[in-house]
Amino acid sequence: MAAVKFLLQEFPWHERYRVSDPERVLTPALALYPDVIASNIRCTLDLLGGHAVRWRAHIKTAKLNYTLRMLIDRGVRYFKCATSLELLQACQTGATDVLVAYPLMGANAHRVREIKNQCPRVGISVLAENEAQVRQWRGADIGVFLDINPGMNRTGIEQSSRRRVIELAQAVTQSGLKFCGLHYYDGQFGAVAEPERTKAAHAGYDQLLGLVRDLEAGGVHVPEVVTAGTPTLPCSLAYPGFENASFLHRLSPGTVVYQDATSLAQLPAQCGYAPAALVMTRVVSSPHHGIITCDAGHKAVSADAGVPTCVVVGHGELAPLSPSEEHLPLAVTEGAKSPRVGEILYLLPRHVCPTVNNFDAALIVRNGRVESVEGVSARGHEGPLLDHVAVGAATVESIAGRIEK
Repeated sequence: MAAVKFLLQEFPWHERYRVSDPERVLTPALALYPDVIASNIRCTLDLLGGHAVRWRAHIKTAKLNYTLRMLIDRGVRYFKCATSLELLQACQTGATDVLVAYPLMGANAHRVREIKNQCPRVGISVLAENEAQVRQWRGADIGVFLDINPGMNRTGIEQSSRRRVIELAQAVTQSGLKFCGLHYYDGQFGAVAEPERTKAAHAGYDQLLGLVRDLEAGGVHVPEVVTAGTPTLPCSLAYPGFENASFLHRLSPGTVVYQDATSLAQLPAQCGYAPAALVMTRVVSSPHHGIITCDAGHKAVSADAGVPTCVVVGHGELAPLSPSEEHLPLAVTEGAKSPRVGEILYLLPRHVCPTVNNFDAALIVRNGRVESVEGVSARGHEGPLLDHVAVGAATVESIAGRIEK
């Protein structure tokens, strides 16, 4: 399967994105649009037939308690996260159940135990792919999902290792722990075009159902199966084997809440999604004929997905070039009018998740007005020492409090 570079070439301007008093804004700045976030949440719930219980939303994208509350207010109670800080924020914001979808060992596992003790009413589960990871949870009121590797080769048990999966699931129950089900993230298909993406994803789901049958035959009931980030969301929804299954099938897209230039190119336009997070930037230089520079380098708009890092909204004549830490040069199409130095531009990130993580705070923009400034409460990590975590958490809360004031 040949890889495809999914990225919008341009995105049209819409007045809802304009901030009416940009002279107050220190750039680069992260702008979030709650009306669009609400619409994106509604689009996702519509795809799920209105069943919020089926969405285990990955909060690595949302990052803000402000956005988590929007999800919770609309009935989303089940979440997935990657860090202890994300877990803590979800538990404190009102989540019912959170899966830490990352292999935890040592002090990181101990910290999750602490958070569970602090938040006993929240269901917390973790991933395991070997017996050492199972043993460390003995005596804890924490559930265990087996992490299945569908070919992404990042974490998990290879799905062809059926005997190993059965033995490890049995080890979970024998350890007195709650076996929650299977976690299956097929993110490697995000670079595959349709219809090959769906065909490949469905072939993997066939094997996944085979694992479920083997586990049930081995005396292990599978309560839940979690699949699909944003790119394979339509693939999972279209798979007939998940309909009327013996387990609860949940999907775990995260990028859908804000969207970015990649996911908008991956998902069918009829899904109805729109960008809800943009980076405001100023043109700060015109260093060469046909090039201008703005103040949104890779410390603002993440470059982890490659170059170009973004799309300039409403400016198809501007092509982002390779950024440095604080500078983003833009090539201007020959003959096109160049934005002047000092002008505000709005950037649609290629990858929104790490872009949000680059900012301490976000502007909440509604009808052109900055309604509030919200801390990016789950930015970064806790730590770095277990006995200093409480101090770190207090610092985060203090920063958020000062921002809100």
